[in-house]
Amino acid sequence: MRLEKVTVVESISKEDFIKNYFKPQKPLLIKGFAKQWEAFEKWNLDYIYEKAGEQVVPLYDNKPASASKSSDAPVTHMKFRDYISKIKKEPSDLRIFFYIITDRMPELLKNFAYPDLGMKFFKRLPTLFFGGSEARVLMHYDVDLGDFIHVHFEGKKRILLFDQKQSAFLYKVPLSVHTIYEVDYENPDYEKFPALKYAEGYEIFMEHGDALYIPGAFWHFNRYLDAGFSLSLRALPNRPIQFTNMLYHVFVMRYTDKLMRKLFKQKWVDFKQEWAYKKTAKKLKKHLRETA
Repeated sequence: MRLEKVTVVESISKEDFIKNYFKPQKPLLIKGFAKQWEAFEKWNLDYIYEKAGEQVVPLYDNKPASASKSSDAPVTHMKFRDYISKIKKEPSDLRIFFYIITDRMPELLKNFAYPDLGMKFFKRLPTLFFGGSEARVLMHYDVDLGDFIHVHFEGKKRILLFDQKQSAFLYKVPLSVHTIYEVDYENPDYEKFPALKYAEGYEIFMEHGDALYIPGAFWHFNRYLDAGFSLSLRALPNRPIQFTNMLYHVFVMRYTDKLMRKLFKQKWVDFKQEWAYKKTAKKLKKHLRETA
């Protein structure tokens, strides 16, 4: 893969952000962004442990979905305090997915401020994501196609980003928002997946308090290098064609895939994986012919 670094700033004006990053849909890392919050010292695992320790939370692991295990099916449940104690004490791939602050811990809403960057945030859904030091989130893009600001806390996190133009090299699975499960983005097998060599993207390492702007529909792979958690502040698609595409993803593509999975089970999953491999191989052959 051909990975470059994103632009890194410590602060940015609304005008600069809109002109150089939001409109051209270019990612940006703002170092130490959350340090400006008055309640910044509360953004740590100990505070979450204290405030929500008795809550029972669903947990996910690194295993991909299958016909018998959907991507939104947890592998187990645990009290929040036990989960935090576990990931702080030992390596773990267990993670918490899409923890909605408004519903589960509304007192956190007053502990952060939405960035004044010209984005229209969907304030119903500020969400948290937690992971142990072995946790990763498979390569995907969000089905709602919205831009978002991703703020990380505790330890380090590695993120890979690719725009939609790179889908042809990432082995995108048809009628899905993810790539072939067997692709290992930490140790790519270029013999088995040769198209990956031509994928051009970004590699980002986030630390406590950093904020990353991720444009809508960008592919992203997340790897927790230490136990930690992140806050995502989402914005709704603001361009007509993007909004129409979002409706297709949410109400047509997603439900078509669910129906086919229900009808054909593992055969449908295997068919899509093979379909993805053949489509990418065909596109790679065309690319090599055109660039020869």
